[in-house]
Amino acid sequence: MMASVRVGSNAGSVRSVLIALAWAAALIRHEGHAMSGMEDEERGAVERRGTQFVVQGRPFLVHGFNTYWLMVFAADPATRCKVSDVFKDAAAAGLTVCRTWAFNDGGWRALQISPFVYDEEVFKGLDFVVSEARTHGMRLMLSFCNNWEDYGGKAQYVRWGQEAGLDLSSDDDFFSDPTVKSYYKAFAKTVITRVNTFTNVAYKDDPTIMAWELINEPRCPSDPSGDTLQAWFEEMAAYVKSIDPTHLLEIGVEGFYGPSTPERLQLNPYTCAGDAGTDFVRNHQVAGVDFASVHVYSDTWLPDPDSDAHLQFVRAWMHQHMDDAEKLLGMPVVFGEFGASVKDERFDSRFRETFMETVYDTLLSSRRDVGGGCLVWQLFPEGTEHMDDGYAVVLAESPSTLQMLSQHSRSLQTHHSKGSCGSSEPHEEL
Repeated sequence: MMASVRVGSNAGSVRSVLIALAWAAALIRHEGHAMSGMEDEERGAVERRGTQFVVQGRPFLVHGFNTYWLMVFAADPATRCKVSDVFKDAAAAGLTVCRTWAFNDGGWRALQISPFVYDEEVFKGLDFVVSEARTHGMRLMLSFCNNWEDYGGKAQYVRWGQEAGLDLSSDDDFFSDPTVKSYYKAFAKTVITRVNTFTNVAYKDDPTIMAWELINEPRCPSDPSGDTLQAWFEEMAAYVKSIDPTHLLEIGVEGFYGPSTPERLQLNPYTCAGDAGTDFVRNHQVAGVDFASVHVYSDTWLPDPDSDAHLQFVRAWMHQHMDDAEKLLGMPVVFGEFGASVKDERFDSRFRETFMETVYDTLLSSRRDVGGGCLVWQLFPEGTEHMDDGYAVVLAESPSTLQMLSQHSRSLQTHHSKGSCGSSEPHEEL
């Protein structure tokens, strides 16, 4: 970014040509991939085998992205095309897993207008997202709720409870009040059993959906012991699995270590992270949870402006969680969000690419027999920059990032063709 300041018109023209050439090459590679979308789904659902993901017995690694707003854009015919655009861009870069919100609680374009009341047009928007993902050979991770107030979240559930006359004093009552929990369960069941109006396939039967996520980045600081959240995870994991025993399930935590592993508390990015009410190892020992969830945000977690310190933290954070997933949990680990904001004055787009490369290299360089993968936060198509919070990656405007993602896709294929799962069979295309 810094090098492009004061670029002349001729240099700008050259840059445009380079972007066009990179994009054209990616789209050519995408043609065969998109055509195989239906075949991909016919190969079956993503399953877990020990510390690995598999599809019909073949290893599968997650090379993915987040785009949280797909459903609300798909609910409006005027913006629905952006959903298709982001899947097309992602497939061209070799990405095949998308994590997105399957919720919007109260407020503008809500899916859940109030407890047990849902907007059919917004649900059709989610139907379109699932259908379009299948068309482009994508798998989906769908989250049921937010810890934060964006898109409603647990605070909205508590407000609904208060409006119904419940004596609730904290947003954390979301995790313990029986009535509020019944709201959540009803919503989750409605999503899981939904029959897609585009494909006529129930969500619970659709292999396009790789996994359900209980809640995005849950925290319960009112109970730093972790008991409240642990009980909620146990209850909700059992409930979701009782409705859909087939799809994978994850809980959505950021990966902070808690009281069950006091020797690891110093690995957290800051001291009070251990008081967030989450507990990485203990939380993932809940029956029904299929893989571990970790997020990576050194730019917001660490005050240090030294970029090397951030990259060192990223490597250590990832290696420890991969080690724990293999040795203590016996399950794959997915780094469900990672990113760096270019609006942070300490960093720029060059650091973000270095940050992303560090995440990808750390995954590939690990010799642990643990599957999983990672999903960058977040991918935007052209024309949505007005929503950029600093983390948006617009591939059409960044040929170097496009090249990096494509190279990582090829590296994953090479990595698994060498039989990291003890098999020389070709792996599910990533």
